[in-house]
Amino acid sequence: MSNSISQEQIARYAKHYNDQNKSKVLERAVTKNGILAASEGLRGGADFSPVFSIDLETGSVSNQRQSGRCWMFAALNTMRHHLSEEFKLKDFELSQNYTFFWDKFEKSNWFYENIIATADKPTSDRKVAWLLNEPQGDGGQWDMLCAIIDKYGIVPESVYPETYNSNKSNEFNTLLNEKLRKDAVELRELVNANTPSEQVQSRKEKLLEEVYRMASYSFGEPPTTFDWEYRDDDKNYHREAGLTPKSFFEKFVGWDLTNYVSIINAPTADKPFNHTYTIEMLGNVVGGRQVKHLNLNMRDFKQAAINQLKAGHSVWFGCDVGQHSEPRKRGLLDLGVYDEESLFDIDLSMSKAERLDYSESLMTHAMVITGVDLVDGEPKKWKVENSWGEKVGTKGYMVMTDEWMSEYCYQVVVDKQYLTEAQRQAQAEEPTKLLPWDPMGALAYKD
Repeated sequence: MSNSISQEQIARYAKHYNDQNKSKVLERAVTKNGILAASEGLRGGADFSPVFSIDLETGSVSNQRQSGRCWMFAALNTMRHHLSEEFKLKDFELSQNYTFFWDKFEKSNWFYENIIATADKPTSDRKVAWLLNEPQGDGGQWDMLCAIIDKYGIVPESVYPETYNSNKSNEFNTLLNEKLRKDAVELRELVNANTPSEQVQSRKEKLLEEVYRMASYSFGEPPTTFDWEYRDDDKNYHREAGLTPKSFFEKFVGWDLTNYVSIINAPTADKPFNHTYTIEMLGNVVGGRQVKHLNLNMRDFKQAAINQLKAGHSVWFGCDVGQHSEPRKRGLLDLGVYDEESLFDIDLSMSKAERLDYSESLMTHAMVITGVDLVDGEPKKWKVENSWGEKVGTKGYMVMTDEWMSEYCYQVVVDKQYLTEAQRQAQAEEPTKLLPWDPMGALAYKD
């Protein structure tokens, strides 16, 4: 190739590198300590103290262990906050294992239906290849959990506790995806042999029965009715008999989930603000709630979250947690936590839209906003409840700077009452359908 790298070029690069006095010093620092440690900054003068002008009391954090259920933990935690306050149940927890079971089962059916619908296309077709790349996984979005709750309800963690496989999901996911790909071969062959659709569906039902068995062995068979005993924070005894998962949700949470809507901030040219969007092939429950996003500018996006916090309610949100942050120990989401640009003398600046368009960033993790620090009405930092246990940050809570939120937060969920009338009208419109691989279809999955 005429544009291949020549030895002369390499010699020039090496000479320039060695002519700089700092090169060997930095080489020793980076090779010994790693890029992040060598570029860690102190951000002198910045206030990262966990003190906020609006600070909701939400109790101890949960722990999703080695699973990608952050979106479930975050959503159920927002409901837990309400339930704990209403019924005086400190540190009460809902069963993430229960919603996990039904999500796995429903995602399998979702995959089968999409495989049947695309059976006339070759496996090299981009949509088919996208389906087969990961038939199902742990990740999800707010609307997907609502679809599960609408159909199956929820239960207390004490009724359907965690198992080895819910805490450490890789083994189950690997096996289930192997099965789903094998089943895809059979279903595609049946469709392409002009097998009557009722026979294809009959075979699919047999395959789903196998998935149910796999999930029951791995997570335990989920309850249909149960009795629940508890003592509240005042030591009063309560017993609820003959509950179903749906009646439990209605009595102890009681939310109208249709009021809780997804707001995104995606400043790309293909998604004008104040319009709604959905994503082709994204979901879990066939015939269930549609994934739907209202795209707002960042100021309106933040204001919706602030309005809900002021009313005393926490906020589910999705972000790209690993970008320019130190979430695992210090629990700090801040653009200045590392300065790789100065270390390597490079320019990494991109706009938020460019990062989305060029696959540099998308939503990877869901958490809960439980506080905000307002100075003269403007947010400066946000309090974040994570689901990685108490060893992260301040007993599991993190600090997110407002600048970081602007660049790497993509989604919040708020009650429609905290939107303006114009925003509510925009949210009610029919959504534009985006392609399956659009970044706004990214699933929160980080463990």
